[in-house]
Amino acid sequence: MAATLPMIAGALALGIPAAHAADSPGRDTLAGTKPAWATAKADKGATSDSSKVSARVYLAGRNASGLAAYAKSVSDPSSALYGKYLSAAQVQQRFGATTAQVTAVKSWLKSAGLKVTGTTQHYVTVSGDVAAVEKAFSTSLHNYSKGSKTYRAPSKTASAPDSLNGAVLTVTGLDNAPHKANHDDTLPGPTAVFKNSGPFSSYYGSNTATTLPSAYGKKIPYAVEGYTGKQLRAAYGAGKYTGKGVRVAITDAYASPTIAFDAATYAKAHGDKKYSTSQLKQVLPSEYTQTEACDASGWYGEETLDVEAVHAVAPDANITYVGAASCFDDDLLDSLSKVVDNHLADIVSNSWGDIEANQTPDLAAAYDQVFQLGAVEGIGFYFSSGDNGDEVANTKVKQVDTPANSAWVTAVGGTSLAVGKGDKYLWETGWGTEKASLSADGKSWTSFPGAFTSGAGGGTSKTVAEPFYQKGVVPKALATANSATGNRVVPDISAIADPNTGFKVGQTQTQSDGSESYSEYRIGGTSLASPVIAAVQALAQEARGGKAIGFANPSIYAKYGTKVYHDVTDNPTGSGLAVARVDFANGYDATEGLLTSVRSLGKDSSLSAVKGYDDVTGVGTPADGYVASYVPKQSHHKH
Repeated sequence: MAATLPMIAGALALGIPAAHAADSPGRDTLAGTKPAWATAKADKGATSDSSKVSARVYLAGRNASGLAAYAKSVSDPSSALYGKYLSAAQVQQRFGATTAQVTAVKSWLKSAGLKVTGTTQHYVTVSGDVAAVEKAFSTSLHNYSKGSKTYRAPSKTASAPDSLNGAVLTVTGLDNAPHKANHDDTLPGPTAVFKNSGPFSSYYGSNTATTLPSAYGKKIPYAVEGYTGKQLRAAYGAGKYTGKGVRVAITDAYASPTIAFDAATYAKAHGDKKYSTSQLKQVLPSEYTQTEACDASGWYGEETLDVEAVHAVAPDANITYVGAASCFDDDLLDSLSKVVDNHLADIVSNSWGDIEANQTPDLAAAYDQVFQLGAVEGIGFYFSSGDNGDEVANTKVKQVDTPANSAWVTAVGGTSLAVGKGDKYLWETGWGTEKASLSADGKSWTSFPGAFTSGAGGGTSKTVAEPFYQKGVVPKALATANSATGNRVVPDISAIADPNTGFKVGQTQTQSDGSESYSEYRIGGTSLASPVIAAVQALAQEARGGKAIGFANPSIYAKYGTKVYHDVTDNPTGSGLAVARVDFANGYDATEGLLTSVRSLGKDSSLSAVKGYDDVTGVGTPADGYVASYVPKQSHHKH
């Protein structure tokens, strides 16, 4: 089962420049630079002056509020500026930092005693000791206990001189707590092989588990072996479209050394179109870092899933994989910036994230700036909504995931998908799994339906305000769950995610005898839903005559309530749904026995897929008319 993947915590805000600090005249505060965990109670005293700090000072550019406004207008079908995208060069010219701003920021940092170690069009990197950092940012650094560990953080919000006129967006790195999520350890890496045991169904319901106990009053089918592109294309109304002429980017950390071979082998085995020369490209950093902290090889399966899913649904789309140097935010931000600065693609799929509680406003501002710059160029970002439902079982706190919570990305939720005989779409439920094991005597399911194991991430953000496109669609009870004024609700749209109705992938893995070879397994997670939706968007862009859809949420919500979506509910057939699943106890063969379980569908922690918009599936999943709804309407000229 795929996972939400590592990264370091993000941030929020609409990229509005810093506010004036009442308590420090002549300074602009950099909101969110003091983390919530840096409390007086956790304070362990001042950090030693000689400790070394490396930080990134993000540049706000020449018109941060203008950037947000243009990003909104260019993405909104009801705006006169809709679709009037700018080139990467025009974006930099109109919204990027000026040479004078960069020079001023650098001289301020140097005058405080910091060393400027690098400059990009988005940030200046500096290093120096604590004393210099405290001088530059007008704060003091203390050590704070966080859980069982101690980390450094500013004791008050950092600020910049107001003589810089808001040239600084934010600074990251003043606190040194790791902000990375981990992908679920059930995501198989090439470190060790993973295989599913049969019996299987070839399509939903094709093989009934007659010898196993009933569930919800009837005999249940075995889980599918893994859907393929043909079944997914049929379910989501691909029609004749193939994504020709459209480029999709995928960001993850690291890079699978066998991706080209695995993708080609998989396509051939499942009747997907053969890759043409240079259809699959990789853009990789010069070196990788943090490979142990991030479990680098665990990311290979993620890249493999993303690439194979995009190609299966949009076989003619070009794919550019952009690998980050590590699973930490700064490196993932660099990958996203590469896509924007070089306009590497119009559609970007991102199957990674972290919990909102780990998100800090400084990083959110940096992420949102990249997403807004992308929107202005006609680039749309798609993020997995998470694999832990409401996150309570995982973190004890009800919360959403990030960067899916950003108002400037399309958050992709997840479903359990039933495709029947002849590739016919039967139904979907929200993805939410409760698991019960077969009793020792084989006559019942132990404490049926069992405990929640995983499900589509969703819910209401605590930090991001309600975006304009959700107003009037998202039910008030959801929007106002955390504040009377209304907040962002996740997800926006959804697709197949349940690993028990999952997708088949093929990957070179280390087999049980230590040799490396290609093998296949079924996988799921919103890590699957995101590339599937990205691929459907590639089909829609082709239907649109190749014109970029850009940031898609305003268009997605404008089509709400029409027949272009399957309105997904948890109870499409009127009675409880479940599949039987058999697994190898050791994960690859029967030598240590088999484990038989029942997996209920549509049981996503406290979240429910209901009629209309909901916080499991958003507006629903693409139906037959979705892709075609992007075909331009004939315009009539009046003489």
